[in-house]
Amino acid sequence: MTEDADQYQTHRIAAEVRPAGSLEVLNPFNLHPIATVDTVDLEGVEQALAVADACYRQRDGWLPDFERMAILRRAAELMATRIEELALLIAREGGKPLVDARVEAERAVDGLRCCAELPRHSGGREVPMQATAAGAGRWAFSTHEPIGPVVAISAFNHPLNLIVHQVAPAIAAGCPVIIKPAEDTPLSCLRFIDLLREAGLPSAWAQALVTDSPATAEALATDPRVAFLSFIGSARVGWHLRSRLAAGARCALEHGGAAPVLVDRGVDLQQVVPLLAKGGLYHAGQVCVSVQRVYAHQDQALSLAQALAEAAAGMQVDDPNLAETAIGPLIRPAEVKRVDQWVREAVGQGATLLCGGEPLSRTCYAPTVLFDPPMTAKVSTQELFGPVICVYPYLEVDAAIEAANALPFAFQASVFTRELAYARHAASRLAASAVMINDHTAFRTDWMPFAGLRQSGLGTGGMPYTFEDMRIEKLVVWRAD
Repeated sequence: MTEDADQYQTHRIAAEVRPAGSLEVLNPFNLHPIATVDTVDLEGVEQALAVADACYRQRDGWLPDFERMAILRRAAELMATRIEELALLIAREGGKPLVDARVEAERAVDGLRCCAELPRHSGGREVPMQATAAGAGRWAFSTHEPIGPVVAISAFNHPLNLIVHQVAPAIAAGCPVIIKPAEDTPLSCLRFIDLLREAGLPSAWAQALVTDSPATAEALATDPRVAFLSFIGSARVGWHLRSRLAAGARCALEHGGAAPVLVDRGVDLQQVVPLLAKGGLYHAGQVCVSVQRVYAHQDQALSLAQALAEAAAGMQVDDPNLAETAIGPLIRPAEVKRVDQWVREAVGQGATLLCGGEPLSRTCYAPTVLFDPPMTAKVSTQELFGPVICVYPYLEVDAAIEAANALPFAFQASVFTRELAYARHAASRLAASAVMINDHTAFRTDWMPFAGLRQSGLGTGGMPYTFEDMRIEKLVVWRAD
């Protein structure tokens, strides 16, 4: 292990559990080891589930709203004093450039503050009983309870903020939660669990672990004691886990997409290009709603693509810990090889390569712009998850919309135009859960709805929506003679 490596990291299970093995965490830029984290097997999973289940079953031990709110507020205050420390950790384990890692850490603080306020605005409602003779003499109202133990399985690309999105709403709702972070980026998660405990959360209410195999992770997610599964990751794994959930378990799945952008004729390229470059190349394109497919009117499609290429070529690819770095590494060398294969396939089938198109190292890929790749190429039909933007010319906007909607994914889309009629037409016809007007597809605030449609996911993310998913509305009907 290198000199700058963190100390050995144990699991965060609130019980005595013997580790099954260990996992070496690598810096994705230079592949140097930065920490060793222990893993757990089925025995460890059983212990974590038993703790969470006992918390939920012992109703007298449920934490009241005001206490959970206070814990989340204290956690936010603690996190706000450690932005730089957390940003460095995000950059080290996930490869996100430091300037963007700071933004992620600040968003995580804001997310905690948002969740701390959710119970304050979550009252029940009266159900009218006097509307029918059968209901006469009765009074009915609803209240809320936590749904039960939550299991959250997370992804690598936002190793702190995604964890906050899954864990903080569970705490706000009063659910015991077990989080399994991505194997590539477990350190931010473990640090966050420690921070929650420092803020006063009893250890049994939020546990974290890394499993020794996919089979063990599946056993965790599909155990009958799990009331809710929050999954962020690949569609293949997410849909499989959904099919294996215990009867009655609910879930939310967040997968990826191939985000489309429509660009009207006559837009100011100087305003559009920086937004598209950031939206497509941010975090080396490893974002589920990264700009991937740009449909531009043929009058300026090539000019737009060339301007994008110029912008991309000027973005520095380097160590994410350097202040001037705009684009860092892909999470694993295998991803560099995959992206390169897809780009070479597209060029071989007729796409014009305007910039990039080659690995810069085992871990970094040059930001790439392709003009008019075939609609059948992988870059046109599958989620790229790499620093590549494709530009396609169109003559009629409805043909571009048809192409944008042709894939089995639907997440966020965007439209650039100066015409209200064009914006309304496109927004009403794009297959997407959210359409940004004159902004890139990766825009998000953490309290807005965030939902993958079709193969892109199930349910609605965003702090208030996840909070509601993790609660049960219970009706009380009072007969008053």
